Amino acid sequence: MEQDTHDTPEQIDLSDVKAAMDRVRAQIHRIIVGQDDLIDLLLVSLLARGHVLIEGVPGVAKTMTAKLLARSLAMEFSRIQFTPDLMPADIIGTSVFNQQRSVFEFKHGPVFANVVLVDEINRAPAKTQAALFEVMEESQVTVDGATYHLDPPFIVLATQNPIEHEGTYRLPEAQLDRFLMKVNVPYPSLDEETRLLEDFHHRKDVNDPSVIEAVLSQSELIELQRKVAGIHVDPPLLRYIGQIVHGTRDNSSLYVGASPRASLAILVAAKGMAALAGRHFVTPDDIRDVTEAVLNHRILLTPESEMEGVRPRDVIKSVVEQIEVPR
Repeated sequence: MEQDTHDTPEQIDLSDVKAAMDRVRAQIHRIIVGQDDLIDLLLVSLLARGHVLIEGVPGVAKTMTAKLLARSLAMEFSRIQFTPDLMPADIIGTSVFNQQRSVFEFKHGPVFANVVLVDEINRAPAKTQAALFEVMEESQVTVDGATYHLDPPFIVLATQNPIEHEGTYRLPEAQLDRFLMKVNVPYPSLDEETRLLEDFHHRKDVNDPSVIEAVLSQSELIELQRKVAGIHVDPPLLRYIGQIVHGTRDNSSLYVGASPRASLAILVAAKGMAALAGRHFVTPDDIRDVTEAVLNHRILLTPESEMEGVRPRDVIKSVVEQIEVPR
């Protein structure tokens, strides 16, 4: 009797994906001590073609980690420091009159790069943040009726400080939803902080990003992203993702649950997590490992829950624990 291979997942060789991400991780760890979760989620987002919002108190290496990731990639990088007086044209570019040719020419802004670091994104007003809406969603910029496409890959790494509110502006929900993940960076453990001090002392109190080598090219990353998109996901796991997201929509602690975009984000992020392990298929653990980072900025607590000190991560954990894990 002929065997039915219809449901047999394709055996994609992801050894090159894992090896490439290990090389990038090793470069970052030449300066950064610890922060393994942050680095892994940044690599997942890189493979999943997603943008990342990095939140943490000052001094936990948010900006440094993002810069080192960019330096490990042989691609165009730009950094934009958001300030209250920053204008949309300062980000996307503007039309400049060429006197010799008597025409207006578009001068590209710093967003025209492969990796864009937006430092302190919540320091610019809404109209400036809105300048990122189109480019983050569609990898293109429209100015004066003309559309300019960005070369792939394109990833935005944004940082913000959760405790300082003077001179800051809350990110619109539409802006937050364009980030694949929001990663909350904790303080290092005592062992990690001790290693950090030892490392810094041995480097003669110098953090020199120039020691980082570019180990992944633009064309190589595009090919890796294509392979990761083809990772197998069993139908029960697709339903598992749907159940998790639906569980946020009828939760008494939440005013707003996650949208279908969150389901898609969990799916592509879980594929990226599987790729880091060199697997050609997604497991329930991959889904759980990315769920908090994908959902925590896409849900809104009720005022009562906020007053009781409930955190988004607590609600997400509760939702996940109530759903039976597919076997």
